This record gives sequence, structure tokens and C-alpha cells, in this order.
Amino acid sequence: MASFFKTFNLLGKMTALENVELPLIYRGVKTKERKARARECLEAVGLKERAAHRPNQLSGGQQQRVAIARALAGQPQILLADEPTGALDSKTSDDIMALLTALNHQGRTIVLITHDLEVARKAMRTVSIRDGKLQEGEHI
Repeated sequence: MASFFKTFNLLGKMTALENVELPLIYRGVKTKERKARARECLEAVGLKERAAHRPNQLSGGQQQRVAIARALAGQPQILLADEPTGALDSKTSDDIMALLTALNHQGRTIVLITHDLEVARKAMRTVSIRDGKLQEGEHI
């Protein structure tokens, strides 16, 4: 399981590539595989060319995509995504939603939290919370 949140929690002294590698270091993934997987994940979120940049050299949307890449690096079966498109422009938002949809079609579970109805409409199933109570969901 992996997650990413509205606060990206990137380490400021590390590059985008190193931030994506971090959970793989903790898992004991060997350097060559770790770097390759981190590069793949950065490419998947459209940031291959920003691998050597530190968070303060990236826009908010780019930082958000680094956080998404970091969550994907461990190849989780369950992904908790809190406002995954909150800092993104509409084109990049569509790209990230397409990526999450593709992961879901590969059998991964995506639990996505959003206030954006356009993003919610792209989900296969939605549930709502109203006044602190879970509302009936929709299958799409």
C-alpha cells in the first residue's frame, strides 16, 4: 500500500529522482533497479527531464507529480490518493487520471479522495460523505 497527500512531504535536500527512490531504499532494492524504477515513475508522471531538480526548483504541480511517482515506485496493490490533481492544470490532471485509471485496469485498487467533480466522474465507483456519514455509492 502507498499513499500521497495534499502536502507532498518531499525532502528538500534530495532531487526528484532521490525522493522517488527513497521508499525503495527502505525496502532494500538494489541501486540499479531502484534508479531504473524511479526514472520510469518520473517518466510516467511526465517529469523525466526534472529528475535532477530539487523540490524548491519545481512548481507545486511538479512537486505533486514527484509525490505520485514516489508512491508508485513501490508498485503498490492499493494506492490512497488524497486530491491527486489539486495542484495540476487540466491537461496534466487528465494525464494523471489516465495513469491512475490504467493502474486500476491492471488490477490495482485506487482509493481517491477529491472535491473535484470532474475527477470524481472519472472513477468507476464513487461514495460520498455528507454530514460525517457515508452515503450510498454509485457504480459507473
